[in-house]
Amino acid sequence: MDVDGDSGADADERSLPTRRHVLASAAPAAAALGGCLGLSAPTASTGNDEERALSASVDARLGFAGDAMLGRRVDERWRDADDPAGIWGALGDRLRALDGFVLNLECCLSTRGERWPDNVSLANNHTLDFGATALRDTRKSLSAGDIAHAGAGPNWDAAIEPATVSAGPLDVAVIGLSERWSEYRAGEDDPGTAYLPLELDRPETRRTVTRLLDRARETEPDIVVASLHWGPNWEPYPEETHRKFGRWLIEQGVDVVHGHSAHVVQGVEVHRGRPILYDTGDVVDDYSVKPELRNDRSFLFVLGITDGRFESVRLQPIEIDEYAVGPATGDAVDWLHEAMATRCEPFETSLHRDSDDLVIPLTE
Repeated sequence: MDVDGDSGADADERSLPTRRHVLASAAPAAAALGGCLGLSAPTASTGNDEERALSASVDARLGFAGDAMLGRRVDERWRDADDPAGIWGALGDRLRALDGFVLNLECCLSTRGERWPDNVSLANNHTLDFGATALRDTRKSLSAGDIAHAGAGPNWDAAIEPATVSAGPLDVAVIGLSERWSEYRAGEDDPGTAYLPLELDRPETRRTVTRLLDRARETEPDIVVASLHWGPNWEPYPEETHRKFGRWLIEQGVDVVHGHSAHVVQGVEVHRGRPILYDTGDVVDDYSVKPELRNDRSFLFVLGITDGRFESVRLQPIEIDEYAVGPATGDAVDWLHEAMATRCEPFETSLHRDSDDLVIPLTE
């Protein structure tokens, strides 16, 4: 986590395994690195459903959530707990029942390093908050916990390297990209993030994404996830440039666009039978709550695959309370239902209520 420490000291062998345990206890799958995860897919358009269909015997459930900021007061609350996995509350059983779980890790997993840079607004990108040493510790900690990760590394090639994870019957490829901020971009020999402006009218972006999609195809994954850290904070609707970019990714063969950055949940669009989760909000943090936006409320987004077909996305309401997350109840559920219905209107997305959940069908 992004906690202060002596840059020359060894990492705290007590606290780091505890922090890994928090993530590893959730479900078997992948984590994003501090404000980025990204995109991946075949380069050629594969809009034909039959070409993109999985084996008819495949049934799977993949979960997606937004920003997990485990530092500061969250760290203070859970670092000495008997069971730090309690951070997931009653949501823990649901997460462990999934075949895979992808989120955006918006902090460092380290007790070393010095805050850097000291003259730039860090916004919500925290991978390099404590420099290269903490980034190195973060990657080592995730690997030690068998948590796949993408989106940052000791150099550009490592930062854009896709993560591939086995999630139940599926092999899932995930690539991380972030457009916040350019100061954090990895160099040829310098640590940083996989920074790229996520706009279609930029030739460099299209060329880079094409190369990334080719690299993702090398692993022959069953599903490709495009997890993107994009857009400004506190905005309940995506920018038009990102809507175009998300639809283009689906047209290139991406199966799920997993967005995060705004700290508030945004609407979901279905394009060619695939979901674009424009922003999945926050899953756990210590941020102040904005009453009009309720950034402490979001959803666990569960992609359901039945008989090899993308069937639905189930939105399970969640709420952050006392530095932990759990299922939302009562008025919070109603608020989330109303907010999501309103934010999905521009996309003409069908929503069906099933008890406390909302269900978005992916098939007609």
